[in-house]
Amino acid sequence: MARRFGGQFSPGAKPGERGPTAPAPALKAPLRGRARTSILMALAVIPVGTAFFADGALGLAGGIAAGAAMFSGALLTREGLKAEAAWAERRIARRPALPRKIFGAVVLGLGVMLATGIGPAGAVYGLVAIALHLVSFGIDPMSDKGMEGVDAFQTERVARSIEEAEKHLAAMQDAVLRAKDREATGRVERLSGKARAMFRTVEDDPRDLSSARKFLGVYLMGARDATVKFADIYAANRDPAAKAEYFKLLDDLERGFDAKRETLLVSDRTDLDVEIEVLRDRLKADGLPTGE
Repeated sequence: MARRFGGQFSPGAKPGERGPTAPAPALKAPLRGRARTSILMALAVIPVGTAFFADGALGLAGGIAAGAAMFSGALLTREGLKAEAAWAERRIARRPALPRKIFGAVVLGLGVMLATGIGPAGAVYGLVAIALHLVSFGIDPMSDKGMEGVDAFQTERVARSIEEAEKHLAAMQDAVLRAKDREATGRVERLSGKARAMFRTVEDDPRDLSSARKFLGVYLMGARDATVKFADIYAANRDPAAKAEYFKLLDDLERGFDAKRETLLVSDRTDLDVEIEVLRDRLKADGLPTGE
């Protein structure tokens, strides 16, 4: 949505008027390999188009099935790239439950085989397509990351809680778009960034989940509901008082997330200091130098 940018020094600005205080949200890095999957999806049109010029119903069905398989393979690959990006972003992460990129390669190879004719030649083309797909996109992450020494039950609880929290953030971001206000959208993006920073902190130490549960559940759920109501009201009458109250709520939530994350980090540092002191005491008891 286009919006005139103005501020304290813009023409026609009122005395004492200030520009938006919220910084522009950071641009999200584009999904790596997205353009290549788009090309694969576009190529799926070729066997569908040629199917209408094939002889007989079997030729028509085969061409449509080939195009559907190629499109499905590209779509699976794109979902696999998204899962891999989420896995790479986190310091502690489980491998994707479904190897979508590998399945995408197989489905794409099946589509190529159907498009080039079922038989030895078609099978060779299909295998070549699978090999080229795996070389181009790689395989899915096949191992957990940063899970050594971490309680599996705790990490599962953290994963479920963060998944629910991400749903609340996604609902907020969808709802605020109805307000058609760039500043409000930016503020929600900024709050989402602070919330996700705390998510990463909890992932690093799943023991923090109990103290952070309200932030991942109750507070974000309330923020979601408030965003829905604000978007409906502001879209109807552009009420500046409603916008000011909503921004005040977001300010309080941002301060809360920052303070809670700082508390969790301090707690983690305290636990580390205790472990170091205990180890030093053991070294001293064994008569070994500690460097103090």
